[in-house]
Amino acid sequence: MIIFHDPSCVEYFRPGDPERPARITGTVPLLKDRHPAWIWSEPALATDEELLRAHTRAHLDHVTNPVGDFDTDTPAHAKIDRYACAAAGAAIAAARSALQGENAFSLMRPPGHHAMRERATGFCYFSNIAVAALDALARGAERVAIWDFDAHHGNGTEDIVGPHDRIAFASIHQYPGYPGTGLTSFGRVANYPIPPYSTRRLHMDANEQGLRAVMAFQPDLLLVSAGFDAYVDDPITQMTLEREDFTTLGTWLAQLDLPVAAVLEGGYSDDLPELVDRFLTAWDE
Repeated sequence: MIIFHDPSCVEYFRPGDPERPARITGTVPLLKDRHPAWIWSEPALATDEELLRAHTRAHLDHVTNPVGDFDTDTPAHAKIDRYACAAAGAAIAAARSALQGENAFSLMRPPGHHAMRERATGFCYFSNIAVAALDALARGAERVAIWDFDAHHGNGTEDIVGPHDRIAFASIHQYPGYPGTGLTSFGRVANYPIPPYSTRRLHMDANEQGLRAVMAFQPDLLLVSAGFDAYVDDPITQMTLEREDFTTLGTWLAQLDLPVAAVLEGGYSDDLPELVDRFLTAWDE
């Protein structure tokens, strides 16, 4: 397992935001302590060329020179363009490593799956996983699949990759819930809205259906938007998954005969380090 991580990703924060540095500062030492053989690598920043496959020039310029906050959840932090480029670069590096035969995980913030082609929103500035998917296609992959088990709909990912006939996308998410999208499926986009407080069995069945849907696309690479906010004790969602369910998600990846890379999205409980470890440990066995 290779973990792509830039320690500077914890330098920005706004008091009261659930997307906070502790998500990372609690996870890094736990993983290093439990898995001394895992490789840690600091990623390069995503270049404009790489970002422009997913976003417009106007959007890149806006992130570089914001005029006020992007929305109530997405502040214009100092140097946010640098942090966002690092997170996108880590996703690219994870995808490239997977194509070379290594399980790879991007342990970074900010997350990305709400960032749309021309809009930063929902704690997200660049669509890290979409940037990584488009980079993989540019580097020779024929088909890429994205499986998003974050508790919120990956509306930004859908906005960017939905029109692409070489990318399949599945999102399993709470509805009603932020951002209020993801009710219908179309083309190579499969959405699985889950009512709040649904049973673990219903939710895990939907997760499995989503994985099967993108695997039916016969991709060369699977990218995973790994959000851990469907956990029963997450403070901003109303879902019911337990720790062992994230072990199961990792086990499913371990059973695939396919290059896989995963990118951290949401997950805001104090148990996030344990949830990430369970997922990665099962996947890497």
